[in-house]
Amino acid sequence: MSEIAKLKVGKKEIDLPIKKGSVGPSVIDVSKLYSETDHFTFDPGFTSTGSCESSITFIDGDKGECYYRGYPMDVLAEKSNFLEVAYLLWYGELPSKTEWNEFSDAIKNHTMVHEQLNTFFNGFRRGAHPMAIMVAVVAALSAFYPDSINISDPAQRRISARRMVAKIPTLAAMAFKYSLGQPFVYPDNSLNYSENFMKMCFAVPAEPYKINKTFAKALDKIFILHADHEQNASTSTVRLAASSGANPFASISTGFTSLWGPLHGGANEAALNMLKEIGDVKNIPEYIKKAKDKNDPFKLMGFGHRVYKNYDPRAKVMQKTCHDVLSEIGNNDNKLLQVAKELEKIALNDEYFIEKKLYPNIDFYSGITLNAMGFPTTMFTVLFGLARTVGWLAHWKEMMVDKSARIGRPRQLYTGAEPREFKDLSKR
Repeated sequence: MSEIAKLKVGKKEIDLPIKKGSVGPSVIDVSKLYSETDHFTFDPGFTSTGSCESSITFIDGDKGECYYRGYPMDVLAEKSNFLEVAYLLWYGELPSKTEWNEFSDAIKNHTMVHEQLNTFFNGFRRGAHPMAIMVAVVAALSAFYPDSINISDPAQRRISARRMVAKIPTLAAMAFKYSLGQPFVYPDNSLNYSENFMKMCFAVPAEPYKINKTFAKALDKIFILHADHEQNASTSTVRLAASSGANPFASISTGFTSLWGPLHGGANEAALNMLKEIGDVKNIPEYIKKAKDKNDPFKLMGFGHRVYKNYDPRAKVMQKTCHDVLSEIGNNDNKLLQVAKELEKIALNDEYFIEKKLYPNIDFYSGITLNAMGFPTTMFTVLFGLARTVGWLAHWKEMMVDKSARIGRPRQLYTGAEPREFKDLSKR
């Protein structure tokens, strides 16, 4: 017999079903609360609300663990590759050799974008933020590929998802090149996913481009670590947009919009700027003092997490990746890294940080790494969105076959004016 929770509202008592997941906390099903009690729940930010049932990603914030389809994310970052992780997130299992060959070849066959998109880019002001371009151009894909926007057709859902994972790196590289005033570089399908993206970003027609394997491998790990993260703001935004029946390109574009916020996708840029502001290890005590002062607006960026109450598992992989990249460019004495390492040491040993569970998160190291690889801060969130597209699509695909899915319609606690009589302008 399933468990139930009893809720007493006034003189009325109702039973609420308790649903158990495969791992993690159970949920109290309040879907019939309004019809039975004439009350809603109040949960700003939905931090105590399960908005859907999902089998994609699980986070244990207390233990500092994250799993993609049951596989530890940090293990996948070390042993797998981004496209293989994309397959895992979409289909629930790692691919066989035959499945891998078919999937990876299909992605490569879709890397080019419609040539008319080149002129579409010309409508943006030179120097426009790459995220502004991505929000618009991803949504515009529905105008260029109208043959795959019928969400009721499984075949069209399949091709639209593959198109986006293949083409968004091309669009992201185009946005980067456009912001620099450089010519677009076409995809090279002889390269793997991350190598191809780096070539499109950094190659120029005037000279041959040599792939830096260390950088490409580091970028692939960054993509894996950012591929999905449960029901975060951007994923929830994509699900909410898709719940209305919006086409997949429009739905994914809303993910980029949400991700652009500094409290979500812009956190690694903020962390890098903070390290630059501190500048030197000798200045750290002053900034630690400022961080502890409640009356000082300064905040240490890259520490703590909404979900993780332990060390962010992604940060461990990112720290090693950061060292690999800096060693490759002969810059292992990088001042920013020295500041980062000392801040990390303090955060893991200082009672103030331990008590408040302000452990280093992935943003703490990713900004340094991407900056060392040649990406400006304006591209950080674009790279995040490129990777997270895989997760957004996994959730979108899951929604499409979920019979319990409904159009999103949060309710509210109304605190405005009570009903009142309208007076004509001459009587006011």
